Amino acid sequence: MTPSPSDARTRDPELVQLGERLKKTRDYLNMSQQYVSDNTGIPRSAISDIERGERRVDSLELKKLARLYRQPVTYFLAEEEDADAGEYALAGLPRALAQLTDGDQKTVMEFAEYLSLRRAAEKEQEQEESAEQDNRR
Repeated sequence: MTPSPSDARTRDPELVQLGERLKKTRDYLNMSQQYVSDNTGIPRSAISDIERGERRVDSLELKKLARLYRQPVTYFLAEEEDADAGEYALAGLPRALAQLTDGDQKTVMEFAEYLSLRRAAEKEQEQEESAEQDNRR
C-alpha cells in the first residue's frame, strides 16, 4: 500500500531522493510528465507518484527513464545526496567517444576546452566583482 501524500513521514527516504532526482532532471530537460509518459509507456500518474517518492520504480522503468533523460541509471541510484549528474555522465564518455569519427572527437575536445575557458572567465569575473564590492565598503 502506498502512503498518502499527507503522511510524508512514512515515505522511504531513498524513494524520495530518487523521485527528486528524476523530477529535477525532467524539469531541467523541460519535459512534461505527459511527454515522459508518452515516450516511456509509464502512466503519467505513475510518473507523478514516483517523483513524489510515493511509488517504487521497477528496474525496467528506471532504465527507460534514464534512457529518455540521457543519464546513466547509476546517477539516479547514487547514495550521496548531492550526487552530480556530470560525474556519472563522464563515466560513459569513453564509450560514447569511441563511436564518434575523428572529426567529431576533435569537436568534442574543442567544446570541452571552450567550456573550461568559459568557466575560468566566469570565476575571474566573480572574483573581480567581489573585490569591487569589498573596495566599496
